[in-house]
Amino acid sequence: MGKIRATIIDSETGTTINSKAQVIDSSGNYVHPKNSLQKVGPGQPFFYTDGTFEVDVSRGDTRITVERGTEYTPQTIFVDSPPKSSKSIEIQISRWNDLQEKGWHPGNTHIHYDEKENRPDERLQLDPRVENLRMTAVSVLKRWDLDYATNKYPIGFLNDFSSNHHYVQNGEESRHNQKPWEIGYGHIMLLDIRNMVDPLSRGLLIDSFEPDYPPLSYACDDAHRQGGTVIWCHNGQGMEAPVAAALGKIDAFNLFDPYWNDAEYDIYYQMLNAGIRLPASTGSDWYICSSNRVYSWTGSKFDYAEWLDSFKRGHTFITNGPSLQISVGDGQPGDEIQINSGEVIPAEVQWSSHYPIQKVEIVKNGKVVGRDKYPNGSTSGLFKTDLELECDSWIAARLFSSFRDSYLQPQFAHTSPIYIKTGLTSDVKTDASLKFVTQIDESLDWVRRKGRFYSDSQRQEIETLFLEAQDIYRKQALETS
Repeated sequence: MGKIRATIIDSETGTTINSKAQVIDSSGNYVHPKNSLQKVGPGQPFFYTDGTFEVDVSRGDTRITVERGTEYTPQTIFVDSPPKSSKSIEIQISRWNDLQEKGWHPGNTHIHYDEKENRPDERLQLDPRVENLRMTAVSVLKRWDLDYATNKYPIGFLNDFSSNHHYVQNGEESRHNQKPWEIGYGHIMLLDIRNMVDPLSRGLLIDSFEPDYPPLSYACDDAHRQGGTVIWCHNGQGMEAPVAAALGKIDAFNLFDPYWNDAEYDIYYQMLNAGIRLPASTGSDWYICSSNRVYSWTGSKFDYAEWLDSFKRGHTFITNGPSLQISVGDGQPGDEIQINSGEVIPAEVQWSSHYPIQKVEIVKNGKVVGRDKYPNGSTSGLFKTDLELECDSWIAARLFSSFRDSYLQPQFAHTSPIYIKTGLTSDVKTDASLKFVTQIDESLDWVRRKGRFYSDSQRQEIETLFLEAQDIYRKQALETS
């Protein structure tokens, strides 16, 4: 056996940097340093490194791949391994984009470590740095009596894991399921809170006798009273999502945050069509087991307060790697533009990616109004078109590709909307509002017939809340019909 000692260098700064590494020896075996932390999730195996590592390898060609977040180009080299001696090497990696120099900073708004994680401190120290994240949010949660590793951290800013360049916090996932693995009211992330919001879970997630009470909207209110941030999770799953959205209790919307969720936008588009303004966000849910991240624009160096303010304003895009920007007239994501009905304004989409992209689209009110295709893939592009806007609209950009990263995830990105005001309301607002009226009717039927409560007053509170939101949608439909 031989030994390889490697140092990973940032080519721009010349400093040693944290990363993920994969070593495949001449026999095709994945090898790693003893006791190294392993990447979690699907795809190819990698181990975490603080920038230096040492591995024992068999004689012959050894393949080493190094990755760091999504802004650095993965680097693969081949080393002729010594038979019974050691070899020292340096591996330089460099950025393929300059997003952070332009004031765009990435965060992950949804992470847990499960009850099997026995080294959470080491992982939480490395996760933000290996994935090159500026904001990292882990959270506590409760499902039965499982002892989740991230539940041990205090709520709020985690100084032991943070630095000038990495803001790490512990929040809360407040949730409700009808039964295991089925969605009831839904799941929400509560960030920037000072104290726990009680209860963590409702109904069957606690035990077989707990009520389907209180609603998640109460948790949203509690978080906001603390100055916190509320993000709805999992593509808006849960019967309370349209209720909380209509009542203004949500600050952002996490799309396909578990790595196994497909990229679909149905309920998000429906909410936007109904006139609800929600920035797009995302995370990785169980560990950092995908490259999902949300970029928020500060226009300068990273500062968490500025990052959060921009995040809530919708100056964001979500991605697992590609960079995506859109402008409509002078407007950027999160902006509102006042124009005359029927006015034609220019739209421009600019994108770049390490992995090839195959489709870039402009979406207006949930419908594609502009598209560029690259069947063989392309790593950068600029797409321009003119849009005629006759009524109030929202406009966003998105991209897709079947090319996959080391987590075996297909590439995606989506911007938050730009809002267009003309003074004329679109039929899509009527249609979306009526769909939510029907959906809430179905939810109320469940509350009345199947929901479990300790008192009539608890059931009545849920009904009143849902009816209040339904009335908002019903009035919108009447106003626009």
